[in-house]
Amino acid sequence: MENITASYLTRAELWLCITTLIYFLMNGAQIFETLVFVPKWTASPPDNFKLLLDGRGASLKFFWIIFHSLHEITFILAIVFCWKIDPVRNWLLILFAVHFAVRVWTLSYFAPNIIAFQKIAETPTLAKDLINRTSLWQTLNYIRVAIFIAVSIGLIPLCFKLFNLRH
Repeated sequence: MENITASYLTRAELWLCITTLIYFLMNGAQIFETLVFVPKWTASPPDNFKLLLDGRGASLKFFWIIFHSLHEITFILAIVFCWKIDPVRNWLLILFAVHFAVRVWTLSYFAPNIIAFQKIAETPTLAKDLINRTSLWQTLNYIRVAIFIAVSIGLIPLCFKLFNLRH
């Protein structure tokens, strides 16, 4: 580990705490969505798919785009400002890789399916095997949210490790 100044350590602590806080806020929104909103629209496909429509339902698209973008910027800044602190940097890189993999999974599976469900809400004749599709989406979403929660929990020991460097 290179010679770390108090100023460098303060910035590292600040950005790691910010990204941890935002990650936990994001987890709260994910848990709420998973336990309250998802069961509503998956309960009776395609009738409840109208809840997913922009302008007529609870479109969360912009909320998640903004929240994830903000979080990923702070996560990258935490990595940048912790770069000289090897054990913290290495764990941040591992956690970011896991986070990034889940984001790719989100963009390649979850988002396209939500878009498909929205199209079904507008044109119910497109509906095929909806009970199985929504059930699978819901089950995989539990796994996805659990991984995001695990990543956020993984940030906590890194915060303590940084705080302990001052002593």
